[in-house]
Amino acid sequence: MTRRLARLLAPLVLLAAAGCTATAEEPAGPAPATRAERPSPFADCAPLTVAPASAVPAPAGKPLGPLPDLALNCFTGGAPVKLRDVKGPAVINVWASWCPPCRKELPAFQRLSERADGRFQVIGVNSRDSRGGAQSIGEDFGVGFPMLVDQGDSFERALERSAFPLTVLVGADGRIRHIEGTGALDDARLATLVQTHLGVRV
Repeated sequence: MTRRLARLLAPLVLLAAAGCTATAEEPAGPAPATRAERPSPFADCAPLTVAPASAVPAPAGKPLGPLPDLALNCFTGGAPVKLRDVKGPAVINVWASWCPPCRKELPAFQRLSERADGRFQVIGVNSRDSRGGAQSIGEDFGVGFPMLVDQGDSFERALERSAFPLTVLVGADGRIRHIEGTGALDDARLATLVQTHLGVRV
């Protein structure tokens, strides 16, 4: 009885062993890419310290002050960017992937960056967020403008603001012209802010 059972089970054992061996010997294809390994959806930050091609002069009016004396890493890597080296005019959007109003307004900022036409820069500051979360939102919403990373909230603290999202308008002189923290902005509101505080019609 035992020999008969052994004879019946032997082919099954060999078949199972052959299956494991075949799987182990199959050529290993490339590992599926994780979101963190995929190319960044955001642009490089090197152009941020170069004045826009056809920047307009800063409008009249008293600025709020210079950008904070901080250096933030670029999402795509490379040397940290000193905020005071950023050339205006610029619209800086502070956001996080876990913030619903931030997600709501990001497409409007992307459209604004496409309409900038070399007259001003649109810059993101991803704050208090995970790299994976920012990467996913960038991919999902088609956000391509340069992205700085603020691991904590040093930028907001330097501005003495805690609102999310936060929009900072910087004149051609590199000084802050306006800070907006009233919630998600749409295309019309962004156009008004840019014309009023940067003197550019979009």
